[in-house]
Amino acid sequence: MTNIKEFNELHFSKDLLILGNAWDLISALILEKSGFKAIGTTSWGIANSLGYSDGELIDFERHLGIIKLIADNVKIPVTADIEAGYGETADKIVDNVLRTADAGVAGINIEDSLKKQKGLRDIYQHCSLEALDYNGYEGFYINATLNIGAPLNVLSLPGLTNGKELEELGVKRLSFGNALFDKAIELLERDTARIAELSDTSHLYEK
Repeated sequence: MTNIKEFNELHFSKDLLILGNAWDLISALILEKSGFKAIGTTSWGIANSLGYSDGELIDFERHLGIIKLIADNVKIPVTADIEAGYGETADKIVDNVLRTADAGVAGINIEDSLKKQKGLRDIYQHCSLEALDYNGYEGFYINATLNIGAPLNVLSLPGLTNGKELEELGVKRLSFGNALFDKAIELLERDTARIAELSDTSHLYEK
């Protein structure tokens, strides 16, 4: 079974799909080892780990390289967050989507927001993504626009965290976006501040 087919089937199984969001190879490998059935990259986490804010401020080649590194080294399906497609034209966005598919991922998250001005793209601009079917990626999973007959995906937020309850409401996929990245950075900041303040590293070895 291909990763694309496996990823699609995970959305239609009886169990809720909890997507583990990774920002580099080590976080992806940990999520896989922990038992997640699929991984989604977090553009926020990737950008912040490189010292940038989210919002297509890093070079697409660099972003794509991290996506490919993850896809090449885990055995479970990967879906890539490529923000709004890193392009001003439909042709450029389609080209970037095809290149992302070539990197070995099973799907993408793509926004309809305009990065350099307020507003949303017209839906017809994303309709050209059907080019995936013509390039050997039939069934490639695109998580994007409203009012489509696709499984409901929910982003975890404070107060919106219980997978069992969401599953009962008909949710098929739950992801936590940049929340795990933010938690890891919070822990890093707290521990390093403690070392600097106390000149003591003992807490690093506590279980």
